[in-house]
Amino acid sequence: MKCAIVYHEKFCQYDLGANHPFRGSRFSDSRRFLRDKGLDESPDLVFLVPEMATWKDLAKVHETGYIDYIFHLAEIRKPYDPDTPVSASILEALMYIIGGAIKAGTSIYDGKVGKAVNLGGGFHHAGRTYGGGFCIFNDVAILTEHLRQEYRLRRILILDFDAHSGNGTSDIFYSDPGVLYVSLHQDPRTIFPGTGFIEEVGSGEGEGYNVNVPLPPTTGEATYLFALREIFVPLAGEFEPDLIIANGGSDAHFADSLGRLGLTVNGFFEISRIVREVSERACGGRAVLLLGSGYNPTVLPYCWYALVMGILGKENLDVQDPYSVPRDPWENRGKVQDVLKELKRILGRYWKCF
Repeated sequence: MKCAIVYHEKFCQYDLGANHPFRGSRFSDSRRFLRDKGLDESPDLVFLVPEMATWKDLAKVHETGYIDYIFHLAEIRKPYDPDTPVSASILEALMYIIGGAIKAGTSIYDGKVGKAVNLGGGFHHAGRTYGGGFCIFNDVAILTEHLRQEYRLRRILILDFDAHSGNGTSDIFYSDPGVLYVSLHQDPRTIFPGTGFIEEVGSGEGEGYNVNVPLPPTTGEATYLFALREIFVPLAGEFEPDLIIANGGSDAHFADSLGRLGLTVNGFFEISRIVREVSERACGGRAVLLLGSGYNPTVLPYCWYALVMGILGKENLDVQDPYSVPRDPWENRGKVQDVLKELKRILGRYWKCF
């Protein structure tokens, strides 16, 4: 089946300021990149325009007092914190981006497409009662709850490949065995938000369903993809999800200003190829990709394009990295193997595949 690309021109209003690393131009630049590469004419794609999310959509995840607080901040144009501005314009954009995530998911279950990409989203630092880290409401969690309530999905796997740990998404589903959360991210001791250690495995009925793969700076592309295959692939096979939601962007690229994991543009292509392949085996190909992060505006559209091409199942990527690819010290196989050994030891308590 075809793949949907969801986008609204209002996404660009999610712009956190002239001197802020999160600029709204990322959305329009990426949409233009897709158009320039001829994807608007692709028979494999359907382009969809979302509606705004509603208050009820937010309340599927966030407590009403927190929602009220955010809308009040937007009214008086006061930031949530020094890194996370709030305004009426930003909030409007966010409601369209969340609406885009919902549109992406529902387009699959309405039978329109087999897979979907929202060119915005992945606000994984927002929890039920808090925001931060450029995030106000959590579209990943809202989409998850929307699909569970509206389509009675029993098992959803969230793969978070952002360079930063998704503390908000993790917290929301920390005791929920219906959501398997798998996050590959930079070592929390070296990057915001300082969470996502191996030992954070979930609680109560959800123990074992929160999986963190903390990777050292300069992990390198081959090693990163090795870790993804070693953990995500067998877990998806055993969990047998109804749907895979993957969220991230380009901040694991070696030229990103905030992350230092060492991927190239082709690495993002391989990530989404793996997501596609796993979804074909585990859940009939059903997968949603939410793209948002990345703090080098030059490389970001290349990486997002690569992610789209990978989820489409293309055999080869037709763009080259705009930067010279580093060599040493961008492979850290020894340290990552030590991480994986310890992680598998812990996960072996909960999963037969380890």
